[in-house]
Amino acid sequence: MVAHLLSLRLLVLRNTLARSPWQLVAVIAGGIYGVGILAVVFVGLAFLGSAPVGLIKTIVVLAGSATLLGWAIVPLLASGIDQTLSVARLKIFPLAPTRLVAALAVCGLLGIPGAVTLLAGLFTAATWWRQPGIALVALLVATLAVLTCVCASRMIESLNAGLSAHRRYREISGILLLIPLLLLGPAITVLAQGLRGAAATLPVLAEGLSWSPLGAAWSVPSDIALGHPGTAALKLLIALATLAIVVVVWRRSLATALVSTQQPASKSAAAGDIGLFARLPATPTGAVAARALTYWIRDPRYSRQLILIPIFPILLFVNSRTLDLPGLVTASGPVVAVLVSLSIFTDLSYDSTAFAAHLSAGLPGRADRAGRVIAVASFAVPIVVAITVGSVAVAGSWSSLPALLGLSLGMLLTGLGLSSVSSARIVLPVPAPGDSPFAAKTGAGFTTSVTTFATWGVLLLLSLPEIVLAVVAGATGSALLGAITLMVGLGLGATLLVNGVRIGGRELDRRGPDLLARLRVQR
Repeated sequence: MVAHLLSLRLLVLRNTLARSPWQLVAVIAGGIYGVGILAVVFVGLAFLGSAPVGLIKTIVVLAGSATLLGWAIVPLLASGIDQTLSVARLKIFPLAPTRLVAALAVCGLLGIPGAVTLLAGLFTAATWWRQPGIALVALLVATLAVLTCVCASRMIESLNAGLSAHRRYREISGILLLIPLLLLGPAITVLAQGLRGAAATLPVLAEGLSWSPLGAAWSVPSDIALGHPGTAALKLLIALATLAIVVVVWRRSLATALVSTQQPASKSAAAGDIGLFARLPATPTGAVAARALTYWIRDPRYSRQLILIPIFPILLFVNSRTLDLPGLVTASGPVVAVLVSLSIFTDLSYDSTAFAAHLSAGLPGRADRAGRVIAVASFAVPIVVAITVGSVAVAGSWSSLPALLGLSLGMLLTGLGLSSVSSARIVLPVPAPGDSPFAAKTGAGFTTSVTTFATWGVLLLLSLPEIVLAVVAGATGSALLGAITLMVGLGLGATLLVNGVRIGGRELDRRGPDLLARLRVQR
């Protein structure tokens, strides 16, 4: 079974890479990057061998504990990223849970994440190159620790399988878990300032983790080197007991998940209740706007983009305090304007084959473009204005408000016009409707990143007039230049928006069937 499942996984990977050369390029680039990281880890651990044993123990235990914790958290954050051997796909086959546990453990260990983690763990033996006996122990306990990582990840997935069958659970849990990750940067910055004079707490933390399931295995070689074989033996028992408990829980949860089914929750609506369609004009443009707003409210692939709106002002506020740059927080308005305005440049890709309804109804391309813009602008304009005014109030620089409003609104309108054109020409690989909002196809990240950065560059070029005026107005403190920036931003942004809707509509009318064919390939 192990060989069969592993061959199936490699076959799926090969077929996925064969679909697009860009996906193959992305995988190769990621492989080169991973090899480089592993080389740095090996060299660093080899040099660490000349450090005191206490320092070695602190670094290895902290890094190992973070690795095991990361493996346990990833299934909660990234449900749907690698579903080749998921419980949902395997439950239709008559497989014995015990054999399946062994097969999945080996496949996980030999997969790309497992292999990279295993190599990094085995490299800890390089730290003990002067003591071959301890190096051999390091190899054994590293294998044990990495196997625990893989099994813990699969255990969490099996435990989560029942709840993950409910779409709302996947959406809400993924978004809630993403928020602390996005705030991890400012949290680390604040903690680092508090820990600068408290470096002595790290060895204490490592010692505590070494007695826990997270770091027990990683501390065994260090304890032997320190002359505490009894302590090392106790921690080895903790590590073995952890793996045994994880495997038992995984096996039982897997057995339950393989035979359980979940019925999708049903929701009833009052007769005649058509939601936003009854509140917006009964025109083609109004219908598209109502449909797009419904997506923004109910589709997690859209709503997850709104998480960044409060996150970036927080990041800029923290950095303005740590870098002693009070004016940095005033960049919140333009930054949020860029993010929100470009949030619809994948709009057509998110539609998937539902875009066929627009073509079959003979919907004019201009109505499609205008409806999507109206949907975003209905909440983006008030948000951008509120954040700009709020950032100015925090910084206490009210004189710069006109220039910042001109810059923010100008970039928002320009970005919406640019997105109207780009989304009518470019189809990107995105999560399919109903999938996890964090799902991704192999190589999709590279393609999306290149397109996103290119779109940002075009937006900056188109917004250059108001950017220059805003910078000069801020440097000189000129109220007149601030007012001119506001007028130029609104005038130029509105002009580019109208032209973007017109050009994007023409592109949609001309290339609609071709775009639908490409959307079908992306399914």
